[in-house]
Amino acid sequence: MNEMMSSGVELMIIGMGIVFAFLAMLIVMVNIMTSVIQRFFPEAPIIAATPASASTTHTDAGIIAAITSAVHQYRKKDK
Repeated sequence: MNEMMSSGVELMIIGMGIVFAFLAMLIVMVNIMTSVIQRFFPEAPIIAATPASASTTHTDAGIIAAITSAVHQYRKKDK
């Protein structure tokens, strides 16, 4: 029985070592791939959005007023 336990512990340590080695190798490879991709394919600069014009603000206000009116009518009818 003692021989079976030592054999089981040995097998467990070997298995855990293989999994640890694979995960460590995976982390190293992902880091290498990330650095290669960033070197050859840099991210494009983010272009800031242009400010909204006055007509767009007026349209948004009209849409908000229409939605508010529709909600008010719905609530009034529902009571």
